[in-house]
Amino acid sequence: MEANPKKDTSVSAISIPCNTVTLSAHVKQAVDDYFAQLNGHAAADLYAMVLSEVEKPLLETALYHSGQNQTKAAKALGLSRSTLRKKLELYGLS
Repeated sequence: MEANPKKDTSVSAISIPCNTVTLSAHVKQAVDDYFAQLNGHAAADLYAMVLSEVEKPLLETALYHSGQNQTKAAKALGLSRSTLRKKLELYGLS
């Protein structure tokens, strides 16, 4: 009897359905909505704001899907464990 091959769960091996809205499309829509809410007022520090709004839930979700294992979460995110720990502390997630 042949052993089952190890299932590849890397990001590149995951198939995303064609009708799925991309993350970049969601971000674009959110930024468009933000500008619409400004009613012509100038935006300030938009880049830093968007990064902080995206980074915290990204870290939370990576930790959740790694079973709270920081080493696995860091690997999935492409970060060193020490960088992940610094970011977790920054967002009060440690």
